[in-house]
Amino acid sequence: MNLSSLIPSGYSLQTMIPICGILGVSGLMSGLSGFGFSAIGALSLWFIPPTLGVPLLMSLSTANQLMSLGQLKADLRPLGEWWPDGPTPYLLGGLLGVPIGLAILHALPTASLMLVFGGVLVIYAAYSMLKPAGLHVSVKGNPLTSGLVGMVGGLVGGFTAFPGAAVVVWSGLRQMPKRESRSIVQPYILGLQVVSLTLLAFQHPETFSKTFWIILLITVPVVLPGTLLGVNLYRSLSDVSFRRVTFLLLGASGLGLLAKGITALHLTL
Repeated sequence: MNLSSLIPSGYSLQTMIPICGILGVSGLMSGLSGFGFSAIGALSLWFIPPTLGVPLLMSLSTANQLMSLGQLKADLRPLGEWWPDGPTPYLLGGLLGVPIGLAILHALPTASLMLVFGGVLVIYAAYSMLKPAGLHVSVKGNPLTSGLVGMVGGLVGGFTAFPGAAVVVWSGLRQMPKRESRSIVQPYILGLQVVSLTLLAFQHPETFSKTFWIILLITVPVVLPGTLLGVNLYRSLSDVSFRRVTFLLLGASGLGLLAKGITALHLTL
């Protein structure tokens, strides 16, 4: 069979190979850290327009989180413990933020917002990795602040497909152990990606075109093995090493958002 016949119209083998490579690495790193799939995957938007690429990243991130959570279900909080210290306050806040973010995606130029947010992530990650070992920030959480953090994540996630950044930064400020952090971040990301995709399906059904489904079918078998490998690597990390990986991924996520913002600027010129 000629591989070119499987590639959707408007794309070529030369463009699908780097797209699959980027998304495979995204699956690996998200499996390792529990977040960051869409921000790293944002590099694929050099090849895919944002109105197609963002829903694609949401869909692949959903598949990535389902596999990762399935592998790590023993680390998750029981549902009875999701309130007030678990993911529920974040999810409730995120539900308020997602519609705003999706409106931004389809109505307003978002390049500047992505550049600012990406820059903040890069600066925060660099600060976290370079600060003296004895310097810690103690931040206490409560359902209200958790909900506000979740709302910011939902807003950003609506137009970037990356809702986890705000929650990851908050978890880092609170010095959460790796199991506690992932038990909040991953259900939050999965829940908001599903909500975002559902809203898109109702509000912009044209998003899910034949091209979308073909690219999704091509890339899912690339993403999931990388996710599984990342989860297995995660199990060998200490809490300290996990935080280091988290900061590296935050920095990479920020760079991904910067690249995405530059791409959006390029498309508007």
